[in-house]
Amino acid sequence: MSAEVKMTINERRKYLLRMRLRYVQAKRCERSRLLDEMVQVTELHRKSLIRLMQAGPVRRPRQRQRGRTYSHEVDDAIRVIAESLDYICAERLTPSLLPTARLLMTHGELVVSEPVLAQLGQISVRTVKRILKRIRQDEHRLPRRGPERALQILRQIPAQRIPWDIGEPGHCEVDLVHHCGPSATGDYLHTLQMVDVTTGWSERVAVLGRSGLIMEAGFRRILTRLPFTLLELHPDNGSEFLNHHLWRFFKDRVPGLHLSRSRPWQKNDNRFVEQKNHSLVRAFLGFDRLDSLAHVALVNQLYDKMWLYYNFFQPVLHLVAKTRVAAEGQRPHLTRCYDVAQTPFERVCAAQSIAPERQARLAQLRQQTNPRRLRQEIYQLIDAIAALPLAAGPVDVRAAATILAQPTALPADCQSALRLAA
Repeated sequence: MSAEVKMTINERRKYLLRMRLRYVQAKRCERSRLLDEMVQVTELHRKSLIRLMQAGPVRRPRQRQRGRTYSHEVDDAIRVIAESLDYICAERLTPSLLPTARLLMTHGELVVSEPVLAQLGQISVRTVKRILKRIRQDEHRLPRRGPERALQILRQIPAQRIPWDIGEPGHCEVDLVHHCGPSATGDYLHTLQMVDVTTGWSERVAVLGRSGLIMEAGFRRILTRLPFTLLELHPDNGSEFLNHHLWRFFKDRVPGLHLSRSRPWQKNDNRFVEQKNHSLVRAFLGFDRLDSLAHVALVNQLYDKMWLYYNFFQPVLHLVAKTRVAAEGQRPHLTRCYDVAQTPFERVCAAQSIAPERQARLAQLRQQTNPRRLRQEIYQLIDAIAALPLAAGPVDVRAAATILAQPTALPADCQSALRLAA
């Protein structure tokens, strides 16, 4: 940058704010030296600098508004040009004002004088923003054929979060984990995961793609083995969840189900399932690409065993209280209190949200299972999944939906009890 370039007002103000700290703390002789330095840097009068050092370099509000630099003819020209370019933002519009004005003049759409053309060539982005804001108050954009049906669903589903202290099971968060690797092209495997807020009960199923047929098959597999009644489903704003196909499916399959959704760009509204996305999905399958029918079948076998292992043998903690602590000399913070760790199955039983006959059958299923052997089988399946090759070409999505309709791949001595429980 050239040394001849003068400081802007904001740069000078920042400089004087820093110098004022030194000026206030300095002695008389040192203040004189600092004033000499500020005179050379800012080119302000010495008396002006003394007043600024005493009162502080605070910018006083403008007493009188400046006159208009650009006439109404410039506003009219920008109105026509902005309409011609579909009301793009000022940052994109400003460099195109002059060439677009000349082009519209050749087609007879705009008549402006040479002085106006000169002003269009030198106008700033901020001025164009102010003009656009002013001239567009009474402008109406042409209607567009957007995703109106999807917007209707969004308007009907409230944006909220499930409270952490809700007392009854059945209020579940749901999310989709992508297993696409470095490239998101083509169809690949997704993990559809659902977590109950009250009990920590988790369900997972591997689906290929995000079509309505596949998502419906995945939810059907989850609802088949869910031990309690689904009262509320809370997804994010993804179109794979908020569409008329799943809307119709849940209305027919789970009458009275309450649907809610996360606020846009607020991942913490789905905090329970987001946490499990790492500990129960990424920790086992990583970030590699999975995209074949063999992957779908084997990953669902893995998830069936994890369903039994993590819901019946892995204790989880549940938050019971939050306290705001404001210690002296420290910033206020929250302290959290958790209850005694219990398995999700024990929490479901304690909530009395399951029929006694079904509870006895699930207890028998737990009693018949060897958790140590089940853990070994889980890790063997992880190695088998990692050894599978990727798909050589397009995969039949209907075949993937057929795999989801097959019986669960639990240990042989537990399958009869699971069929009774379902």
